[in-house]
Amino acid sequence: MHRNPHALRALVMAAALLGAGAALAKDIRIAHVYDKTGALEAYAKQTQTGLMMGLEYATNGTMTVNGNKLVVIEKDTQGKPDVAKAQLAAAYSDDRADIAVGPTSSGTALAMLPVAEEYKKVLLVEPAVADSITGDKWNRYIFRTGRNSSQDAISNAVALDKPGVQIATLAQDYAFGRDGVKAFKGALKHAKIVHEEYLPTNTTDFTAGAQRLFDSLKDKPGRKVIFIIWAGAGNPFKIADLDPKRYGIEIATGGNILPAMASYKNFPGMEGATYYYFGIPKNKANEWLVSNHYSKFKAPPDFFTAGGMSAGIALVEALKKTQGDTGTDKLIAAMEGMSFDTPKGRMTFRKEDHQAMQSMYHFKIKVDPAFAWGVPELVREIKPEEMNVPVRNHR
Repeated sequence: MHRNPHALRALVMAAALLGAGAALAKDIRIAHVYDKTGALEAYAKQTQTGLMMGLEYATNGTMTVNGNKLVVIEKDTQGKPDVAKAQLAAAYSDDRADIAVGPTSSGTALAMLPVAEEYKKVLLVEPAVADSITGDKWNRYIFRTGRNSSQDAISNAVALDKPGVQIATLAQDYAFGRDGVKAFKGALKHAKIVHEEYLPTNTTDFTAGAQRLFDSLKDKPGRKVIFIIWAGAGNPFKIADLDPKRYGIEIATGGNILPAMASYKNFPGMEGATYYYFGIPKNKANEWLVSNHYSKFKAPPDFFTAGGMSAGIALVEALKKTQGDTGTDKLIAAMEGMSFDTPKGRMTFRKEDHQAMQSMYHFKIKVDPAFAWGVPELVREIKPEEMNVPVRNHR
């Protein structure tokens, strides 16, 4: 039987190419391990929405990088550190996740960091805030697009750090609150902290704590401020009902999600700093986010939506740099020092601790009847190069 050698060679080459294509094209598995249920559920939902919108935006709607399909696997930490550890381990092993994103709470994040190190896989932290995540508990597999406590603290100090200002802090008694106060104290050069009040995360009655705060400030000279660092359930702004104004005491805080900022309407002129508010940044990514979020949800994007989108963009940009290669060492090499455009403008992963350097926004609250929340009007953008954010990981 006569065989055509050219035809045979063509068949062999075609088979080889098909095999190579099959080997090259693979799913890139991204695990979103986050507090889908629990006290921070509202934040978590926004992050998930933002993450998916970020992946869509950065891939121009294809949800592929270099021909590889992006597959997102969701895991619920329930806001519990032990569950978070188990869920991340399951994502890396059972679900074969190439990379993970999350979680919401700083407490769950700290439990997850050693798991990333054990499995030698990247964990992109968004939006947990505690400094220790990229500080003394950090390892080389940890990156963070979310801001850290120091960035919050330094930007809020811009608004409050003046000579003669006396400050008492009110925070939750866990990593987010304690790291937040520690960083805030470290950022102050002129104002003085006269009292630190820590309350359980599930506090609903703030009366006793408020009295201790008032007592610590009421006889002090100069400007007197209670600075609040709070996340999730409970409304610490109820302390305003106890009339701190009779002692000349003001209340101040940083930015928050829109429902929480409804209480800011009671504090016109209040100054602070925020990570994000949809009306502030002027850039292409934010315009896309605001427009598409309104189209899909008939509402503006919120605080953590922008963070989730930033995480999605960072992942896609890193994968573009590696041409879809999910090898951990290649991803780390691509991400260290990488700059990428987000709804907040340009972010850069600092090489020393993988913390994203980013702008923050000094605001003053304006009451506008058209909005259900106190509107944070921009005083000025505080750019990354203006913030001396300490490297705390002793690398």
